[in-house]
Formats: sequence, C-alpha cells, structure tokens
Amino acid sequence: VESRSAQALQIDKIAYRRRQDRLTAAGASLATLIHPRAFVASRVTLGAGSVVMAGAVINVDAVIGRGVIVNTCASVDHDCRIGDFCHVSVGARLAGTVHVGDRSTLGVGAVVRNDTDICADCMVGAGAAVVSPLTEPGVYVGVPARRLYPDGAN
Repeated sequence: VESRSAQALQIDKIAYRRRQDRLTAAGASLATLIHPRAFVASRVTLGAGSVVMAGAVINVDAVIGRGVIVNTCASVDHDCRIGDFCHVSVGARLAGTVHVGDRSTLGVGAVVRNDTDICADCMVGAGAAVVSPLTEPGVYVGVPARRLYPDGAN
C-alpha cells in the first residue's frame, strides 16, 4: 500500500529541485527569504532558495539545506542539520542536534526529540512524535512515530 499524498508531494519536490538546478546551472542567483517576524540566530547557514516563514525560529549553529521551507511557527533548535528540499511544516518542533535527510517532510505539529536522525525521503505525519531514529524511507505517524507506508515518500 502506498500513500498517494506522499507520492504527490515527492513529485512536487523533484520538480522543484530540477527547476532550482536548472536555474543555478544557468547562472541564476537564488534568493533565500526570511520573513521579518522570523528569528534566525547567529551562525545559522541557510541554503539557496530556502524560505523561513513568520514566527519560525532557527537557533544557533543550525544548517538548513537548499530549497528548504521552515514554515510558520516552526522551531529548529541548535545544531540541527536539515537536508536539501525538506519541509518543516507549521508548528513542527525539532529539538537540538536533529539531523533530517534530503527531501523529507515533517508534518504540522510534528515533534522530534533531541539527538535524533531522520533519513532521506521520510514523511512524518501531523502531530507525530519522533523519539528514535528513522532509518528507512517511508511515511511515519503516531506517538511514538511508526512506519505506516514503506517507501511512500521516495
């Protein structure tokens, strides 16, 4: 069983990545946008084409990849690493030293415990609590987060 919404989201991410790659190859300089009501601490690295929305907080020494969306009121704490083309949805919370692999999505209100790794191509559902590493691509839901669909987001 595969998640159609996960597949659709991933297709959109692939198209966005290809578009960004074409623009970069053509010599375009991609903007990184930070809403004036967002907080981005010192020593944060934001990749090209990323956007930080109103009320979002990104704390010290976080590294945000290319084409990432840190959405409204999301929180990315110290020393986190967010891979390319990820989406940290509205109200999602990442504690310190969380690593999120490329093309992953953290749903509305999802919470990730500190020192936790999430591999590439994961979709964490709304309200899920990630309390242990996610080592296989797929769709994860619940408290604690459990894999619902294998390979649903790759």
